[in-house]
Amino acid sequence: MAENTYRLINKIRVGSGGASDMEFTSIPQSYKHLILHIVSRTNRSSVYQDNLSISYNGSTSSQSDRRIFGDTSSVYSYSDSALYSGLATAASTGANIYGSTTIFISNYSGDTYKSSSSDGGAPHDSGAGGLNLGAEQWANTSAITSIKISSRYSATFQIDSTAYLYGLNIS
Repeated sequence: MAENTYRLINKIRVGSGGASDMEFTSIPQSYKHLILHIVSRTNRSSVYQDNLSISYNGSTSSQSDRRIFGDTSSVYSYSDSALYSGLATAASTGANIYGSTTIFISNYSGDTYKSSSSDGGAPHDSGAGGLNLGAEQWANTSAITSIKISSRYSATFQIDSTAYLYGLNIS
């Protein structure tokens, strides 16, 4: 019987100059699933949150998502031909407040289309904030060897934004 494992593959932390993206490369193919956890803040101005954009193996084609977003006053449903998976807090949020997103990517090394589920929250110091739940698909049968995380609106990740990539085997 195979051993159940949940292991940190790599961690990326943004330094003092900020970063336009965070990218994991050379992802090992020795796990069944991946879990990506992102704690982030961007410099996007005049708003409280920012959408995270995910791409696999440098490709933004053949992507689709369906999301439910809620804030303190409304709930919305969206679909896109891109992977907007989760939330970061943005510049209008108080200092040192970071959003948190977790993405579960199933069968990332298999020869099937890649699907994922995500949940993310972007708190705000005034009590407002947002929550995003999503289901995503990359219609490609290639194994995922790299994951790039960026802001949907081309904002810059701020210092101490951090992404953790875990490998998961379940027997």
